[in-house]
Amino acid sequence: MRKSKTFYNVFISILVLSIGLVVGFGSYIYMSTTRSVAERVGESRQSLITQIRNTLEQKIQTIEYAFYTYSTTKSFHEVINSPLTERDFEAYRELNTQLNYIATMGLEGVQYSLISLKQNWRISNGSLSQLSSEDREELYEQYIDKASRGLYWVKTDDGIRFVHTLPVSSKDKQAVALSDISLQTLNHTLQTKPDTSVYILNKEGELLYAAETASEMLSPQQLRLISQQAESGTQTGKATIEGKAGSSIMALYAKSDYNNWTYVTLLDQKEVSKALAATRYGLIIMGIVITLLMVMLAYVLSVYLTRPFRKIQSSLAMSPEPMLRDEVDWIIRSIDSIVSEKESLEHLIELEKPKLETQFVLNLLQNRLTREEAGKGLERFGYPVTDSTLFVTMLIQLDSYGEGQPPSKDVLLLAVNNLVQEIVPELGRMLPVVLNERTQATVLLFEKEDAADLRKQILQHAKRIIRSAREYLSTSVSIGISVPYEDALSSREACEMSLEALYQRLNLGKESIIFYEDISTGISGPILLHYPTELEARLFDSIRLGDEQEVARSLYPLLADMMKHSLNPMNLEVTLIRFVNNLIQLEQLIGVEVLLTPSNANLYHRLLDTRNPEEIERMLVHEVIYPMVRSVKEKTNQQFRSIADKIAAIIRSEYDQELSLEAISERLHYSPNYLSSIFRKEYGTTFSEYLMHYRLEIAKKWLVDTDMTIKDMAEKLCYQNSQNFIRSFRKKEHVTPGAYRKMKLER
Repeated sequence: MRKSKTFYNVFISILVLSIGLVVGFGSYIYMSTTRSVAERVGESRQSLITQIRNTLEQKIQTIEYAFYTYSTTKSFHEVINSPLTERDFEAYRELNTQLNYIATMGLEGVQYSLISLKQNWRISNGSLSQLSSEDREELYEQYIDKASRGLYWVKTDDGIRFVHTLPVSSKDKQAVALSDISLQTLNHTLQTKPDTSVYILNKEGELLYAAETASEMLSPQQLRLISQQAESGTQTGKATIEGKAGSSIMALYAKSDYNNWTYVTLLDQKEVSKALAATRYGLIIMGIVITLLMVMLAYVLSVYLTRPFRKIQSSLAMSPEPMLRDEVDWIIRSIDSIVSEKESLEHLIELEKPKLETQFVLNLLQNRLTREEAGKGLERFGYPVTDSTLFVTMLIQLDSYGEGQPPSKDVLLLAVNNLVQEIVPELGRMLPVVLNERTQATVLLFEKEDAADLRKQILQHAKRIIRSAREYLSTSVSIGISVPYEDALSSREACEMSLEALYQRLNLGKESIIFYEDISTGISGPILLHYPTELEARLFDSIRLGDEQEVARSLYPLLADMMKHSLNPMNLEVTLIRFVNNLIQLEQLIGVEVLLTPSNANLYHRLLDTRNPEEIERMLVHEVIYPMVRSVKEKTNQQFRSIADKIAAIIRSEYDQELSLEAISERLHYSPNYLSSIFRKEYGTTFSEYLMHYRLEIAKKWLVDTDMTIKDMAEKLCYQNSQNFIRSFRKKEHVTPGAYRKMKLER
């Protein structure tokens, strides 16, 4: 059966962990056993090297003692001082017997020699020979002259040699006793086990003996290091030195108290490995068996642990995600897909909830819900409505919204709607909504036990709304409030009550808070039409003259009078229609087009639909009357500009002649005062100032371009004398004409 990726992940993880534990445990056992075996082998080798030291030391002591004892006898001195030859058989036999006796006390196979330096003879291995003078000199040089001690051992090519110069207590050496221990004898004596490395070092660290199996293992430097460590340590111990290729060598040593020799052997790793062979094989077999068991256990555990994943995968088999061998990844992707869909649906519902709630409140205010639908909606959107709940509908309309275009009114309504959401507590209202392009609506919620304070709470909310709109939105609003009602389905009637209350804004002014119950007791009488004819005449005269200041002084008293005498909304509508008709007749008389343009074609409908006094005032002032004044003024300004330009042209062409405003007024057929006011209005300066300024500009040009004298210039420019000309020039240019000419010519 094909397994999944999750199965293999679990199986491999358990298997790797198990094998790791087996390998770690096996390694620990092997390392512990290796250390134990190495310690036992080391102890065995330490005992061996100590035994070798004791054995060889005993033999050497015997040899040294025998020679020393013999050298003190009378017979030894007699023999040494006798010229021994083959004829001296008795003396030779006695000496040879003595050497044989010493040989029986020492090692087998040792060659003993006795040399008389005084009588020049040698006995070695039972044979007698005579010394030549060269041999005698060589012996002196080799054993007496260079030697600092009377008894010592030296290394030879065939082994080691014991040298004893006699007599011991005298500096005048007469004989030399030699004991040569061959390598064969030493190997036979010291090699208790085959392939055992043995080294003997003298107290200077020099090699005296090395077993054949170890002759090439250690260098002199390594042997010297061992000797140094033994010198500073105990009588027996271990020394670690560096071997070839960075490896380490363990050397076991035993130091002699008798002659300070150091006996060294090496810890053979082969011996340790051989001792560990059985343990190693046992651990390998045990590891294989345990590993096989772990494989089986890992398989069973993997099947058991992946079973829940397979069940989840089967449960999610209807997921749109394609089936994968990796169950965990497939499950995660499937769950992510489900969670993503759930979050998307929740987000969609959350996004749509405000829209649904807004539509519910609008339907409630427009009476487009059944009782069952209303009840479900109140419950769905979490409104705390009970049998003791009272409803109040509050409508808000803008008194003014500046000079913005109609879209700005929609923005302001939305801003007011947000203000209501922030000011009125959520538990005390339904969701505030924008009812239409002019009105914002909110259904307030109260309990019957709070009916006594109901009006006070509503006033607090309304005042805060009006204050916030003025502070944050820079606009004014008015609020109409219905009477309390118990049935939510009566919200449409309550909405109409609030609208009726807002009609009274025309009489109460901006930022009004109007309760329907306060106006419902009013008495409706006949329509009494009052029209301010005199104020209208003053306004129209100002419009004909194009005088904006006078228009402002006449317009606002007229509008105030209209509002004051319109106690009924119908009165105001009739008054506004008459006023607009009179404005149309006026603009036809003065020849301008404002009300008759396509943009103002629906002015009647806009005025009649507006219940905001300030908005009515804004429309009349800024869309009708001021545009008419500007049109009249523009026509008048064109006439004034033409006359002023004629006067300026006369100055520019006749500046060198006598000119006066009276003479020009006769030529243009206007009074001097009229021409003076027109010229000053159009050019921002008087006639005389303009004439003087132009003549001085001509003089500046003459000063630079001609050689005309100052006096000639003054006469030509119609100055009475040159001093007046110089004074006028310096007043304007802050320098005299001569200085001006010099300054310009120097550049």
